[in-house]
Amino acid sequence: MSHRGKRLRQVPAPFVVAPPSGARVRTRLAVNDNDEMVLKALGAHLGHLASLDLARRVAEGSLDAKGKAQSRQARKQALTGASSSRWAGAITRTSEDAYGLAKRDLQAERVSLRARADKIAKRVALGPGEAKGRAFGYASASERWQEQRRAQVLSSRLADVEAQLAIGALSVCRGGKRRARARHHLNAADQALAQWRTEWEASRWFITADGEADKRWGNETIRWHPLEGWLEVKLPAALAHLANRPHNRYRLSCPVGWPYRGGDVAAQATNGAVRYDITYKPARDRWYIDASWALHAQAVATLDQLRYGSVVSVDLNVGHLAVSALDPYGNPLGPPITIPLELAGLSATTRDGHLRAAISQILAMAETHHAGAVVIEDLDFVEQRTEGREHAKDRPSRGRRGKAFRRQISGIPTAQFRDRLTQMADNAGVAVIAVGPAYTSRWGAQHWLAPLQRQYPRSCLTGHHAAAVAIGRRGLAQRAR
Repeated sequence: MSHRGKRLRQVPAPFVVAPPSGARVRTRLAVNDNDEMVLKALGAHLGHLASLDLARRVAEGSLDAKGKAQSRQARKQALTGASSSRWAGAITRTSEDAYGLAKRDLQAERVSLRARADKIAKRVALGPGEAKGRAFGYASASERWQEQRRAQVLSSRLADVEAQLAIGALSVCRGGKRRARARHHLNAADQALAQWRTEWEASRWFITADGEADKRWGNETIRWHPLEGWLEVKLPAALAHLANRPHNRYRLSCPVGWPYRGGDVAAQATNGAVRYDITYKPARDRWYIDASWALHAQAVATLDQLRYGSVVSVDLNVGHLAVSALDPYGNPLGPPITIPLELAGLSATTRDGHLRAAISQILAMAETHHAGAVVIEDLDFVEQRTEGREHAKDRPSRGRRGKAFRRQISGIPTAQFRDRLTQMADNAGVAVIAVGPAYTSRWGAQHWLAPLQRQYPRSCLTGHHAAAVAIGRRGLAQRAR
């Protein structure tokens, strides 16, 4: 089958996105001066131990499953004397997670460097302007020479990455490499040295207690009472003189409550394991505690069940979302809407706040139309991000158009949007259906843009709104036309 002389891309079958496997809820801690002094001392003490443990784990390099278990056991025994068995278990688990994440990141970088180097090699093998099958040479001898130099740089970087992976000498920075680099660019970061130092130290503190299902209130190290609201922390032996409760425990002066999903936290603390993370944000001078736990597997509605009701479809774009509600037969229920989503240049927390606000509008629209599912595109841009500017095909790769396209790809929060939508939709009792993104914009503009503009002449409808209709119809197993 062909379309304008080109083979059509395969459109994968829609599927229901799996619900989240865990929950995490945050609330603010009200602390007095003594509480703050104890928490800072605890965070600094355990943070120092976490830094030592991470350095030891990185020095050991790559280990197999048995080696990891033996290493963690030995490191946990070494830390127990300076903290406790439970604090040591949380520290060694976090170090292993950090090392594993760094290794996966380095492996992903190796895949990207190989893909880009191979792409350049195929084009450099051809002369300027020469074409062979689907491979095209560079436009000029000058550009070909520049790309040969770029290939040498990529090969050098690839050799360094492979050497790091071979010996397991990974680079892991507690507190974050971005914050560490900011120390040398304080003017660009608009920070004073004292301010940077405060944030750097706070980011390296460690107050994390893993959940224990067989202990009271789901945790023996950090305990929260659902009815009385008190929060207690088990202090290491080195800080035992700061305790105000028996058995080296310190109880915060003010009660703690979760305004959002407090009932879920209380139920989990009463009947299961709960992990607690206490963090400090110097910029706001605020303390927070996060409660997280694993969710039990639950039955997920099938596609056939969800297709008996209306759906809300979303077309994710740079700067906005195009949203449309469809009945079970694929007909629009009113004009599609635009939800602004400006994320460029914002901090991570602000971006997440804007993302949650946009998703709240989507779920409100789903509630208005009694929709049982939200239909989105299964976007990831893995190949484009892996090959970088070497990824061409039908997309621009050079000059201003290429830079603008890559900037667009990096500005679309595909993974964050899907993860946050899945979490919030699950809390609202709404399923999420993912469909293949192939041809939704083209076929939506071809078959739905003109009818929508005639039906709703006063609405500022674009091809993105037509694409949202095509996305929804694909989720309902309807043809684009």
